[in-house]
Amino acid sequence: MKATTSERTKQTEALGGKRKRGRKQPLILHLMVLPAAIMVFIFSYIPMSGIVMAFQDYKPALGFAESPWVGLKHFQYMWENEYFLKITGNTLFFACTKIVMNLIVPFVFALLLNEVRKMALKRSIQTLVYLPHFLSWVTLSGILIDMLAQTGLINQFIVYLFGTKPIFFLGDGNWFRFTIIVSDVWKEFGFNTIIFLAALSGINPALYEAAEVDGATRWKQTLYITIPSLVPIAIVIATLALGNVLNANFDQIFNLYSPLIYQQGDIIDTFVYREGLLSGQFSFATAVNLFKSVISLILIAVSYRLAYRFAGYRIF
Repeated sequence: MKATTSERTKQTEALGGKRKRGRKQPLILHLMVLPAAIMVFIFSYIPMSGIVMAFQDYKPALGFAESPWVGLKHFQYMWENEYFLKITGNTLFFACTKIVMNLIVPFVFALLLNEVRKMALKRSIQTLVYLPHFLSWVTLSGILIDMLAQTGLINQFIVYLFGTKPIFFLGDGNWFRFTIIVSDVWKEFGFNTIIFLAALSGINPALYEAAEVDGATRWKQTLYITIPSLVPIAIVIATLALGNVLNANFDQIFNLYSPLIYQQGDIIDTFVYREGLLSGQFSFATAVNLFKSVISLILIAVSYRLAYRFAGYRIF
């Protein structure tokens, strides 16, 4: 009886020790996250106090406290401004087209790359298409400006092969839109391909073996096994991308656009930059950016809900 009591005491002490260690572990993990949380609070949340400028006629000399309040004046002017509606349309066009193309191109490319049997060749191709993702738009824009100039390499080929006039890629509105979309897809499709390749690696090989036994060709295996297996991850990517509908990539357009194509190439972010920092219209620029942020927040919440409903994906 005494031995039994002693054993129970040891078991109780062991359980108590495990509980203490279990309590310490989350505390240690929270302490590890604390520096990052502090940085986010300092650089992301504290600056949000500047939102009040959207409801003021802000004057730097007067500051937040003494600048006069004007209510929704700037938001009213924003909606009455025809140019704002124009740049909103430009933003939606660029963002939606990029979302669609950055879904279709990596999807198709991953299917093609999956059919390559030589691993050395497959890895080499994957590395080559992945590299542009690591280049900044400052670097790429300099390269594109030189290559797409009227005396640039691409126009020299066009003139030599077709005998036509050089194309003003960055000065003509329609060609500028085409250039923005194609260059963005070229830069990012290698990174997005990795997501689909990871999904392809998770497909059960037994499915392909059973299909071969039944006499299915490679095309039918792709059509009835590979593509349906990629549809869930494609749905997740598409729905999560909804949160970026009003983000048309400021870095890219800012480094490539010019006053010649403002009507077709200007977006909300570049407009806010010019109005706020160059023209000194701090309150109006803040109102525009606040509108964009609120819409983006709503779209992000909706996209996560859709991702969970249609693909079973959730973060929290």
